[in-house]
Amino acid sequence: MRLPEYRFAGRTAVLTGAASGIGEQLAYGLAFRGSDLVLIDVDGDRLEAVAGRIRTAHPALPVRTIVADLADRSAVEGLADRILAEHPAIGLLINNAGVALGGRFDQVSIEQFETVMNVNFRAPMLMTHMLIPALTASPGSHLVNVSSLFGLIAPPGQSAYSASKFALRGLSESLRSELLDNGVGVTTVHPGGIRTRIAESALVGSRVPEEEIEPNRQLFAALLSYPPDKAAEQILRAVAKRKARLLIAASAKAPDLLARLMPVGHARIVRALTVARGAGTAVVRQ
Repeated sequence: MRLPEYRFAGRTAVLTGAASGIGEQLAYGLAFRGSDLVLIDVDGDRLEAVAGRIRTAHPALPVRTIVADLADRSAVEGLADRILAEHPAIGLLINNAGVALGGRFDQVSIEQFETVMNVNFRAPMLMTHMLIPALTASPGSHLVNVSSLFGLIAPPGQSAYSASKFALRGLSESLRSELLDNGVGVTTVHPGGIRTRIAESALVGSRVPEEEIEPNRQLFAALLSYPPDKAAEQILRAVAKRKARLLIAASAKAPDLLARLMPVGHARIVRALTVARGAGTAVVRQ
């Protein structure tokens, strides 16, 4: 079954993580394409700034902002209930919000690990599950889950982040087959080193030595070079074309190829490169 090209104009798009990075650029791109917007983020000030720019540029476009902490299950459930009450039919759900955590498994607390899983996997899972009635109520709707380069490979120092992004990838790939009969498309996105605030806002394992934190943060901030506006445009084009999978930047495409060519052996190469750069506690994400 082949779905028709996605139509953005006049349909409601729900977007998490909309206050910065790829999410901010997605919000601008969706507004340009004529989508009504429900923008969600934990940072209310940045979110309102984004919404204000959109309202100025597109004064006739409905823009709703909701501040929510996606690590809190009750907040996510309440958020979904509010969206359903106001928008019984939505065209597009983009689960973009995420949080990174650097540190070896023995250097991070269980609470930190669970926070990453809650934001990166449980929140999009709950949002999708609760909003499926609204997606299926709008013929030709679409779901986007933003995984990561670390949903393709699992380097040392990224056990929590990789676990969450591999889980989101698995959920997305299963949903693509399940939702097809309902006329809902699914795209899984794997960004590489996108230039965002992720390095500065990342969590750090509670037992990571203090002297390792800032050098690793600076190292990986320097590796985040791909423009977020270009990444957002690629995502929206993938939605229009109903692509199942999107890898963004060579920093995602090359490791993906390596992992497919060497399903086991690639881990040795990834480890060698990570150790050589001293990046065991660093982060890379959209």
